[in-house]
Amino acid sequence: MVLAPEPLYQPAHPVLRLSLAPRGTLPRAIDGAWWPRSYDVLAELPHLLAGLPHAWGDVSSVTVNGPMWSDAPGRMLVANQVVQVHRNPTAPLPHTVLLLAPGRGRWDLLVVPPDTTEQAAAPLMAAASEGPAA
Repeated sequence: MVLAPEPLYQPAHPVLRLSLAPRGTLPRAIDGAWWPRSYDVLAELPHLLAGLPHAWGDVSSVTVNGPMWSDAPGRMLVANQVVQVHRNPTAPLPHTVLLLAPGRGRWDLLVVPPDTTEQAAAPLMAAASEGPAA
């Protein structure tokens, strides 16, 4: 019997696919883009919240918009903090996630569907994270 060699390194968590717009003084409709690896809210949200800038503070409420997501649990424990999770299948901006951090602010991220090809996702991620036009 011949065994295939195991990879030398397997990351415990895949790299977070997140692209954020520079924080400016003007409000933006979209603050960046997130490209999750699955439609499973329970699996994806902890990775997203762990990868956000520390300046955003502790996100206490998340609303995932659009019909693509699995059922939202209502709340979940992320890094020893309870996060309220809501799912809005009929939101006006269907592929977005809304993040709220008390005393810090609100951020809206475009969600690139997980099954999007890298070729199609790259321009979406870049456009959502562009700075203000000069």
